Amino acid sequence: MWSRIRQHPLAAIGIVLLIVFLIAAVFAPWLAPDDPAALDLYGRLVGPSGAHWFGTDELGRDILSRTLYGARISLIVAVSVVGISLAIGLVAGCVAGFYGGWLDTAINVYVMNAFLALPGILLAIAFVAFMGPGLGNVIVALAISGWVGYARLVRGQVMAVKEREFVEAARALGASDLRILSRHVLPNIVQPLIVQGAIGMATAVMAEATLSFLGLGVPPPAASWGAMLNDARSHLFDSPHMVFFPAMAVMLCVLSFNFIGDALRDSMDPRTRLRSGL
Repeated sequence: MWSRIRQHPLAAIGIVLLIVFLIAAVFAPWLAPDDPAALDLYGRLVGPSGAHWFGTDELGRDILSRTLYGARISLIVAVSVVGISLAIGLVAGCVAGFYGGWLDTAINVYVMNAFLALPGILLAIAFVAFMGPGLGNVIVALAISGWVGYARLVRGQVMAVKEREFVEAARALGASDLRILSRHVLPNIVQPLIVQGAIGMATAVMAEATLSFLGLGVPPPAASWGAMLNDARSHLFDSPHMVFFPAMAVMLCVLSFNFIGDALRDSMDPRTRLRSGL
């Protein structure tokens, strides 16, 4: 593992950043200097100082505290969306790729293509606008629009693996379809799913920030990076710290997942590992 990390220094940066965000999310109540929802109208729009390291917003709320609590929302959404999307995509992709025929036509041609015809973020916006803002609705909306990518990846991998000799041997020995899928097919397609999941978390963080920026995310007074950026729009020039810190949080969180995903992709690619001598 250490040799692989040395070959991918960006992966080490991504792991460090991710650990920082995990610590911020888990220990936010102890790390936050103030209540993220506490108002102080006499101390509004104060720049970074010893009392408020990241400054305060237009309502006098401490930006550092809100940034720490915002990490909770982003990571919860990232893990939940990828988990739900991966579960749905795994089932749909396995059924379509393994059995083929009319099942493959129904799932791939009609269902998947119908979802792909609509931009994912627009579908999520429509769902949240109809159901109302909230953490649960945001997760469901992003999972509904994100499962298709995993399903198509699983379908292609299953179609390739099911024709391999060891699968044919298991089928000749009388193994059931469920046993073939769980013992022979799934272990051989898990690597690209891990990479896709890591990159999908970055996409989920960005999508949640987008919905919150549009007012369709977690309702106030809950702290969200996208909502903080929305609050800072009218103070871009007179209080730029309101934009800088939540924007940096979104950028670094997305970069951490992308760095880790790229490193996983390279380390799991046999050709890349042969070129690097690992």
